[in-house]
Amino acid sequence: MAKAGRTAGIEPRCRSIAEQMGYELVEIAMDREPAGMMLRFYIDRPEGISLDDCEAYHKAVRALADEIDYDYMEVSSPGIDRPLKTERDFERNLGSEIEVHLFRPLEGSKRWTGILAGLEGADFLLETDGETRRIPRKAASLVKPVVDMEGVEDVDLSGDETEPEQPDPENETERNET
Repeated sequence: MAKAGRTAGIEPRCRSIAEQMGYELVEIAMDREPAGMMLRFYIDRPEGISLDDCEAYHKAVRALADEIDYDYMEVSSPGIDRPLKTERDFERNLGSEIEVHLFRPLEGSKRWTGILAGLEGADFLLETDGETRRIPRKAASLVKPVVDMEGVEDVDLSGDETEPEQPDPENETERNET
């Protein structure tokens, strides 16, 4: 989990750098791992984050990061299913399907999936099973978007924009070649 105390001194300056570069600084986290202390910067923008973006931001905040005692530094995207933590996160996901994990059961369940229907003060409205439930944010251990992976196997990730040649069903030689 994030260790706000250690990173509080550089967070405003790192946020400013991110904004100047067109990114949103989502979080700075300091985690103890077997290899040592990991300093992690999570950046995002509406069109997503590339490896080049991570490298550019890493270079831009390196000097600031040196003000903190850490062993390894990492810059990455928070991911497509990043947890909703801030007011902005919740607003951005209004009308979207979300998954909610609660600390204590609500109506017999600690896990709910539904549509984020609204925000009211410190609560959010979850539309599920034809009902709208008011859930206090502090009652949720995790709130994250549901990622629909249907059809992802049809996505061409090769970067090749040309259509691959299709074998001619009339040509016996092409069909038998392997």
